[in-house]
Amino acid sequence: MVFSSNVFLFLFLPLFLGLYYLCANRYRNLLLLLASYAFYAWWRVDFLVLFIGVTAFNYWLGLRIGNAGVRTRRAQQWMLLGVVGNLGVLGYFKYANFGVANINTALQGMGFEPFVLTSVLLPIGISFYIFQSLSYLIDVYRGDVEATTHPIDFAAFIALFPQLIAGPVLRYKDLVDQFSDRTHSYDKFSEGASRFMQGFVKKVFIADTLAPIADRCFALANPSTGDAWLGALAYTAQLYFDFSGYSDMAIGLGLMMGFRFMENFRQPYISQSITEFWRRWHISLSTWLRDYLYISMGGNRGSTLQTYRNLFLTMLLGGFWHGANWTFLIWGAWHGMWLAIERLFNVDAAPKVLNPLKWAFTFFLVVLGWVIFRAENLDIAWRMYSAMFSPDLLSSSAWRLSELNSAQLTSMQVTTLILAYVAMAWFGLRQFYPGTPGKFSASLSSLGQVQDSSGIAALDYRALALRMGLLLLFLLSVLKLSAQSFSPFLYFQF
Repeated sequence: MVFSSNVFLFLFLPLFLGLYYLCANRYRNLLLLLASYAFYAWWRVDFLVLFIGVTAFNYWLGLRIGNAGVRTRRAQQWMLLGVVGNLGVLGYFKYANFGVANINTALQGMGFEPFVLTSVLLPIGISFYIFQSLSYLIDVYRGDVEATTHPIDFAAFIALFPQLIAGPVLRYKDLVDQFSDRTHSYDKFSEGASRFMQGFVKKVFIADTLAPIADRCFALANPSTGDAWLGALAYTAQLYFDFSGYSDMAIGLGLMMGFRFMENFRQPYISQSITEFWRRWHISLSTWLRDYLYISMGGNRGSTLQTYRNLFLTMLLGGFWHGANWTFLIWGAWHGMWLAIERLFNVDAAPKVLNPLKWAFTFFLVVLGWVIFRAENLDIAWRMYSAMFSPDLLSSSAWRLSELNSAQLTSMQVTTLILAYVAMAWFGLRQFYPGTPGKFSASLSSLGQVQDSSGIAALDYRALALRMGLLLLFLLSVLKLSAQSFSPFLYFQF
């Protein structure tokens, strides 16, 4: 089941919210757990057994680590068992096919018979719930949170359906208090509903409209320079609106249930360095990699060369986390290399003034990285790069779209692509000018009322207009979703 489906919108969500607000507070975590398991089982019931097994394993280990004491030798042994066990599960389901395929390629090259392995199906969301389990065990070992003795709360944390499939990557220490005592109010619910609608519009109205452009361009056997750059720019926008849209919906659903999750995106395409980009893009993952991988490897506590090595390896492994493919490894290495270079030159990762040259160069690097991230294999990536930097780059004929691509490109797709970049530029540039960058979201989340000088509530027509506009876009997106019938999220594959 996905958020952008009629089953979720008109059956699962209203039924769950109705039961959630009807039941007593002490039963809400249990209801949330059961609903999350039902949400997961909608995809495949058999993998729910694995999901519950991983949850029970980590709950038990958390108790063992807690009983052993903070940072004791025994606690470290239990923690390492959890790391090996969790990564073993993730490694088998996510990388077994990749490993066997590469071993067989090497064996066949040497004249040996290949191994035979039944294709292993990747359980949906496994990368996210394994990372959340690992962070819990490590936090208990470090003393950042006490081991929970509430199995329902812990299981509900691992299974939270709003973020179960594609994040944000949550940490138990950030939510433990909310599981025991969280507030529910009309204002919070309204804020959550508005945030959910914003994410839904991003996903269905923008990302899904741009998807066919990227798909066609990357599928061309002989793309022109224009085809390649169009595909790269379309995918750059599609991925952002798809993934940030999912995060908005997850955060919105959390608010509707009284939870407040961390933000996952902060206008990443306005970044003026790769370091800044990773402080704005998929924030929950980048901070997870920093806190549990980069720091564990030594961070910047060693020599300068060791710091560069740790940066590079962190991003290399972060790339491989996205999927079992050489393309992801290279993408991770690409970002790791630039992080190390920027560290060498002491690049400012939090600039207060926009430098157009730095922004353009960073955006160029990000787009180049997305090409190999999107490509199904190295051959497709090479084909796209060859077209993007063709020897005839300065020729106007090289920028013409191929006949097949041009014939299928609609005015709606072109308009949406232009509007997507206008929107990203507008909301990104607002931070460099007076005013509150979050004013638009705040207006959407308000009740449409303000206090006049006498203290009497009055209508805020601007906020009301924004809310009505958002509602209209949401309804149009629902109609579009119903017409296209299926709308998968890009990050489900990771």
